[in-house]
Amino acid sequence: MAVRIRLARIGSKKKPFYRIIVTNSENINLSNHIEQIGFYNPRAEEDNIRVDLEKFDSWIKKGAKPTDTVASLVRKVRKINKTA
Repeated sequence: MAVRIRLARIGSKKKPFYRIIVTNSENINLSNHIEQIGFYNPRAEEDNIRVDLEKFDSWIKKGAKPTDTVASLVRKVRKINKTA
């Protein structure tokens, strides 16, 4: 069983909003996820990404693999936290 950290779209039509979740890679139904560790709102001007970095790092240590998009979002959050 491979565990992935990925985005789950919950927004309505033409108003995307995403949860950053930890789930089984074979799971098609994203509502049955293991844990929610953040969210991403691409339409907001400020505070559009929020990730619990401690939970993210603990899942990475356990062997979970993030998707490319989630990895880039986490890099962006870490960069913002360094400057703040």
